[in-house]
Amino acid sequence: MDINKVLFISQEISPYLPETEMATTSRMLAQGVQGKGIEVRTFMPKYGFINERRNQLHEVIRLSGMNLIIDDTDHPLIIKVATLQPSRMSVYFIYNEDYFTPNITKDLEINSMPDDNDERSIFYVRGVLEAVKKQLWIPAIINCSGWLTALAPLYIKKFYADDPSFRDAKVVMNLFDDKLVSPLNEKLAEKLKYDGFTDEELAPILGKEATYEDLMKLAVDNSDGVIQCSPKISSKVMKIVEDSKLPFLKYKKGEYSQFVDRCMEFYHSL
Repeated sequence: MDINKVLFISQEISPYLPETEMATTSRMLAQGVQGKGIEVRTFMPKYGFINERRNQLHEVIRLSGMNLIIDDTDHPLIIKVATLQPSRMSVYFIYNEDYFTPNITKDLEINSMPDDNDERSIFYVRGVLEAVKKQLWIPAIINCSGWLTALAPLYIKKFYADDPSFRDAKVVMNLFDDKLVSPLNEKLAEKLKYDGFTDEELAPILGKEATYEDLMKLAVDNSDGVIQCSPKISSKVMKIVEDSKLPFLKYKKGEYSQFVDRCMEFYHSL
């Protein structure tokens, strides 16, 4: 397929977070793809401890201002942006003080406040997709990293299935040696039903607390391809990928430039 625009939806991106495997890979992959002349949009949550002045974040007024309804409650969406140097890659941040508290802390909100992670994930994913719609930007590939983004494939393939911004996009899920501090609230499926999802579409998480494996099952079921980004992945998750029969790019140790080349070949194959 022709690749002209790639959307990256990430849970972590360095240097805004500590340089974990996910944060570093998310940055290097997006920068590498942009370096090949591809137009990219990169999103991450604006966690409370990210220093806006030090990182030169500023609000994107034309994208902010809408409200997202989650569990029958309105939540204002604020979108900020910063520019990574020397690549000059823009990184957009999804923010709401209900889900990403405005204080400095060493722990990610997703680890320190797990009771809110179900709605935090919904808000983040919907915030990204609504921002992309508002930009009138049509990605060919949508690449997701981290369990916080696991609902994105579901929303893209079902909720936004007929939307011109997403209907032709191929969704790729990146797998890392990731985990949840605790399962997501058992009410997650019921909250998703406010957006019109059916029991069948929510089967992996229906009527129970959603584990990491459940979220990956939901993500893989609605993806077009999977990339293994860590040498070690949960055996349960690997079984989900194997059973899906989706195109799969296995992990291979090497330089990030080689990884970017392999990912580009994978995108074109979808």
